[in-house]
Amino acid sequence: MIPIKDTVPNRTYPLGTWLIIVLCGVVFYFEASLPDDLLEEFIYYFGVVPAEYTWHHHPRGLPLIDYLSFVTTLFLHGGWLHFLGNMWFLKIFGSKVEDSLGHSRFLFFYVISGVLASIAFIYFGPRSSMPIIGASGAIAGVMGAYYVLFPRARILTLIPIIIFPWFVELPAVFFLGWWFLIQVFAGSVAQVLPAGGQGIAWWAHVGGFISGILLVPFFRKK
Repeated sequence: MIPIKDTVPNRTYPLGTWLIIVLCGVVFYFEASLPDDLLEEFIYYFGVVPAEYTWHHHPRGLPLIDYLSFVTTLFLHGGWLHFLGNMWFLKIFGSKVEDSLGHSRFLFFYVISGVLASIAFIYFGPRSSMPIIGASGAIAGVMGAYYVLFPRARILTLIPIIIFPWFVELPAVFFLGWWFLIQVFAGSVAQVLPAGGQGIAWWAHVGGFISGILLVPFFRKK
């Protein structure tokens, strides 16, 4: 299911949402300019590698700079579809959540949701040596906030049936609830059949969505 637009009007210009989109775009443009060997090194350095935080023995702990990856990973993407898909979801849901939180609160909410999403992924895959990158965990947090803030909204959705597009207006609680259940199901399958994960951080999506639901009451404007 692909969201096209929702029925909630914007009251203010979503500065924070567009700032995130522009920053992700600049970083992605830089990634695209790197040769493959340097790109791989770049992603390993600025992405989050679960095993680095759980599996390796660090008797004196890790230096503070190593934890900055929990923030920098939110601006990395693995390809055009990954980048465009994330930014599209952020544009639709982020602008409305930003209206309710305010620009600065929204940015803090976004980063914290993304950090908690990465922690959730590490919990379910502590030995993974593959870096997790992308804004999807933070965007899942935004979607969780939208679920709480706009339960009566409706979302115009594209459902492709083979080669035929079907447009239908769905209640936001159904669209987001169904999306969440898919993430839980796919994450559970990936736990049993790791090859079924297909490189997607399902549990980061689950953790981000739940984080958004739990955090939004503390960030919402009075």
